[in-house]
Amino acid sequence: MDTVDAELERFISRRASQDSAPNPDEEEESWKASVRKHHALVREENRAAWCDYHRQQAARHRGILEALVSYHERRAMELGEIGEACLQDQAGRLPR
Repeated sequence: MDTVDAELERFISRRASQDSAPNPDEEEESWKASVRKHHALVREENRAAWCDYHRQQAARHRGILEALVSYHERRAMELGEIGEACLQDQAGRLPR
């Protein structure tokens, strides 16, 4: 009887350990949920980083372009004044 009892005890222990083992389907679903959560987090971090990058780029471009526009307006005004002076000078010399 001792061997039968021992065998029965081993069988019961083995069965109990199998019952407490995690279900592979549940593990897979848990893993999938974890991966989805991680990907969502990465997407959000990337979205925030790109948003920040574009805001900073806009600020840099605005500063550069405002300076560039100002330069061209100033040059146009200077050249316009020179051109008007030349036209007035030429108009004074033109035969009437």
